[in-house]
Amino acid sequence: MTEDAVITNSDIEESEGMTNTGTSPAPTVIHTAPMEFFEESAVPSQQQVPAIVRNIHQRLVSHDTVDARLQTDIVRLAEKHPVDVVLTLLRCAPTCDRAAAIMWKTIGSVGPALEKVLPTLLCVMEDWPVHSASTSDGDDTDVFALAATLVIWVIVSECHKAMIPYSGRLFVALLFHIVITTQQMPPEEAGHFWKACREEHRLPRKPSRFAVQAMKALLYRLRCDKEVMAVERKRGWDTLLRAHTQHYAVGLLAREMRRIFIPFCSLIALHLLKELHRADPYWDLPFLAFLVEVFECLDLCKCGDSILEIMSRCLQSECRERRRLALRALMVLSKDPLRDDIHMQLLSLNLFFKVMDLVVKKGKKPLKRIVKQSLLPLFFHCHDANERVAKASRELLLCVVRFLRRRKLKQLLKREKMLKFGTSLLAEDTSRAAEQLRRAQRYLQSPQEPLREAAIRFMGSARVSMRGQKEVLEVLNEAIHTRKKGCTSHCSRNIQAQFTSRVEELSSSSGSSESVS
Repeated sequence: MTEDAVITNSDIEESEGMTNTGTSPAPTVIHTAPMEFFEESAVPSQQQVPAIVRNIHQRLVSHDTVDARLQTDIVRLAEKHPVDVVLTLLRCAPTCDRAAAIMWKTIGSVGPALEKVLPTLLCVMEDWPVHSASTSDGDDTDVFALAATLVIWVIVSECHKAMIPYSGRLFVALLFHIVITTQQMPPEEAGHFWKACREEHRLPRKPSRFAVQAMKALLYRLRCDKEVMAVERKRGWDTLLRAHTQHYAVGLLAREMRRIFIPFCSLIALHLLKELHRADPYWDLPFLAFLVEVFECLDLCKCGDSILEIMSRCLQSECRERRRLALRALMVLSKDPLRDDIHMQLLSLNLFFKVMDLVVKKGKKPLKRIVKQSLLPLFFHCHDANERVAKASRELLLCVVRFLRRRKLKQLLKREKMLKFGTSLLAEDTSRAAEQLRRAQRYLQSPQEPLREAAIRFMGSARVSMRGQKEVLEVLNEAIHTRKKGCTSHCSRNIQAQFTSRVEELSSSSGSSESVS
């Protein structure tokens, strides 16, 4: 697809005849009367800038082209006074008429000028439905957010490297416009404004469809052609235009983009994190859907706490999809080997407790299998170095044994007989002893010494029938070799000596000739 095709947006099915015929081609150079705005002897003050911008726009209304001198003046104004230029031009030509389009394309064709005006355009886009700011001449008339989106669509063909640093924020701003215009009808005044824009540029009837086209134009410009077409084949763009399904479409778009465009996804994710801290719950679901899909693009060491705070809030939502996405996010965070965060652990324990407390009778049977798997991890975390985690683990472990109706384990736990608890846990199901011991072996690598010691005690106290349990001995042997390079404390060395002795005793009683030390 050529750049011209991107800008004219001539996809009939999607854009309802959306073309850019209301604007002129890129400005050509002819000579007109010289403009004296930037004569060295008469450099304009900042208060004069809005009047100069309006003057230039008015002159271009009656001219078909712009000469090189005027182009230079426009660019210099944008570079020196970007806020005044952007707000004034959006006010005097909100529908981006032919004259305004010439000015915007002139600005967009010069990297430094574009880089200067983009932050102000983005600020306007991010305030819905209007942006309130005063120019240097005191004009504080509200500016429509959609007017800035229209400008982005007009100048995207002129954009180059200057836009890249702002591409993530721009994508999020366009996504916000898609979401909010899908879920919310524009105010009456904004509706009249959009009607005028449609007549000027032959745009779609709905602003949401136009925002989708602007997003596609941006992605094409960023060389994401394959991703745009992949979403098209799966009818993702149509899905994005329906309020109740657009979070699925956003997730699809994120999955397509993260395959080869990780840096861009990382930029988007960072901006989404900022927005989710302040987003209205009515439209944060699509943001959340994109973020969950691109976690792998982020440095969780730097932003994991921020993500955790957002997901904690989402878990309390009444929206089922929002809770589902938050759970997916917690699953990703919990698998991160560097995420040894106490708040994360306490949140997970509390969540598990609530699930067991709220589940109805019909749901208990499938839940039992998952709850059984939690016995061993909770047992070890009863020895956690952080007392809050240890206490929460003991309380939840007691809840688990009640849920599973394990009376003996319940009594041992209440009497704080933790070593016997571990032994009984193995003895209750000897057929799964090797599996349990192998799971315990992971804790030998824990950075916490109390957890390492608890794992050694648990594995050393294995009192199971060794007949047919060769796999158990293999696991124990692996554990001994694993710990040879660890166990620095005197206590740990004593525990390991007892552990090794116990393994040798079990090996001897089973008649095995396997070497165990």
